[in-house]
Amino acid sequence: METLNIAVEPLRAILVQIGAYLPRLGVALAVVLAGWLFAKALRFGAVRALRGVNFHVLTQRAGVDAFLQQGGTEKDTTDLFGVVIYWLVVLGALIVAFNGLGLSQVTDLLGRVLLFLPKLLVGMLVLVFGSYFAGFIGQSVLTYCRNAGIGDAELLARLAKYAIVTFVLLNVLDHIDIGGGLVQQTFLILLTGIVLALALAFGIGGRDRAAALLERWFPRADGPKDR
Repeated sequence: METLNIAVEPLRAILVQIGAYLPRLGVALAVVLAGWLFAKALRFGAVRALRGVNFHVLTQRAGVDAFLQQGGTEKDTTDLFGVVIYWLVVLGALIVAFNGLGLSQVTDLLGRVLLFLPKLLVGMLVLVFGSYFAGFIGQSVLTYCRNAGIGDAELLARLAKYAIVTFVLLNVLDHIDIGGGLVQQTFLILLTGIVLALALAFGIGGRDRAAALLERWFPRADGPKDR
């Protein structure tokens, strides 16, 4: 009889632990289910609200939707915002559930991802408005150059637009902490190399070409006529 008690005691301890763990597991599953339903509802509401204020029109004019479609996705930027908000709520529910189960390592990992998503939302907003502003500046430069009679108006407009987009993209990458300062340093090195190469090209073998371009962009007025 004593031998039987010794054999059954570990099994009884395991069953007691399982019985104490099951309520916590049930609460965790309920939290995940409630968070999932709330995330779906919030995503639907956020997408409808953004479309209600014509946010999708802004992203189309900024060119962000066209860039996403070139990547092979059928979703636009508004849908992407909804997906990020959805996972933001789901991750919050998972953190609460795993924290209730005592899985601190999983909670810490999910917490880092959760802190990244708000930065991603802000970065996406900056990218959308920055791209729209870049398009506006490019169109303004194009109109001004054409009215002023400056040649290569489209080239100058594209340079202005792409310069602003690059600046905005670098700020977005810096905000969401992707690549640290490596991306900015690489871009500055490439930009310095391009500027130096252009300066050497114009200074050594392209003086006539540079003069022709300056004449096309900024034609000189006729001098005073002899009386």
